[in-house]
Amino acid sequence: MKRSRSAIDYVLCTELVSKHGDGIGGIGGPHSPRAELPNFQWRNTQGRLTCWMAGKKMLNLLTNEFCAAQLSTPEAPCLSLYQPTHRHHPGNQEDPIRFRNLVKELDASLRQKYPEEQVLRLLEPFEALSRDHEFWNHTTAGLAVFGAPGLFQVFGLKRSTPALAVVAPSFHTKPLLRFLQSADRFQVLGLNLHEIKLFEGNRDGLEEIELAPGVPRTLTDALGEELTEPHQTVASYGGAGGASVAMRHGHGDKKDEMDIDAERFFRKVDRAIRESHSQPTGLPLILAALPEHQGHFRKYSQNPLLLEEGLRIHPDSLPVNDLRERAWTIFQPQYHARLAALADEFAVAKAKDLGQDDLMRVAEAAVAGRIATLLIEADRQIPGRFDGATGQVEFSDLSHPEVDDLLDDLGELVLKTGGRVVVVPADRMPTTTGVAATCRF
Repeated sequence: MKRSRSAIDYVLCTELVSKHGDGIGGIGGPHSPRAELPNFQWRNTQGRLTCWMAGKKMLNLLTNEFCAAQLSTPEAPCLSLYQPTHRHHPGNQEDPIRFRNLVKELDASLRQKYPEEQVLRLLEPFEALSRDHEFWNHTTAGLAVFGAPGLFQVFGLKRSTPALAVVAPSFHTKPLLRFLQSADRFQVLGLNLHEIKLFEGNRDGLEEIELAPGVPRTLTDALGEELTEPHQTVASYGGAGGASVAMRHGHGDKKDEMDIDAERFFRKVDRAIRESHSQPTGLPLILAALPEHQGHFRKYSQNPLLLEEGLRIHPDSLPVNDLRERAWTIFQPQYHARLAALADEFAVAKAKDLGQDDLMRVAEAAVAGRIATLLIEADRQIPGRFDGATGQVEFSDLSHPEVDDLLDDLGELVLKTGGRVVVVPADRMPTTTGVAATCRF
């Protein structure tokens, strides 16, 4: 499925390919990743650095499934780098410098355990990326870079993220979970009688996303070139010499045609959005349409994720940032209600001895696959590690190459065992320990 310009979190995803693979295109300059890393296949697509493998573009939407498949079982050591970035000059001029400083932190951590040759090999794609001017001219609000033996992946984030460099046995993915699992995401459907647009985002940003294949973008896409014909009947009238003359009378008018076409268009749009976007993401949907279209669309809609309150405006009448502000005003009560429901769910579970907030007991429950829902406090780190067999916790220093954030590791394990992870702001957490686990048994 082709996807581009996701409102969530991606710019590019790169993977190592065979050194004997055919290069495709390239990023200019002798110090570009394409020139320095012949074992990569690179292509410049609309000003963005993209890797191709076996003729297939490796440009991936950041999803829970993608994180689980690509980032969960790499060979150690695993290098994770996060940094805030800037979209425009002059802020983006400092981004490569900050990136290189974070790479130095990775270098220092790696040298505590690994030989210089392996350190240099692991850091080679990071160093090459730091010198690619084309890449740094097309960053977004944040950056996440992952490296391991045989693996190198880069994500552009639509929300700024604190700077962090970690070497550990597994990738540090909690900042990504905040994007994927945060309860503040929603979609906006911009609708008029001629076309639709779909936006996705949260309180911090909103961007138009590409519609999935099969979703009609315009009235013509939905109904084809065929227009609804007025209903006609034929009657005979007496003519000169008693001859009968057949005359056609239309009993429909242009308004009838438009109403019929609008109904068919709205029904097809509703079904396509529901099946291709709402159901796969589970995100609430806000309708942005003129008042007369709000009622008609809702009359035919069968989308359970469509919120009752909508934006009663023409979707093209506002800049995207203003659209985001208005949409967040509608969605914010829903967001707070969801966080309150999660806290209530935990309180009920705790009363039944199925809720845990002690870090060590949460680790034990995670290892046993007992956690159904795990709430993790945003922007909090607890350096340490736990035994994957017993859940025994050991606190340590994050700079050590075998130590990661315990909260991050717990979230990763819960996802692997089929649980749900939600990253929650500190002021909305039902506990003070950084975790709140609702157990299945």
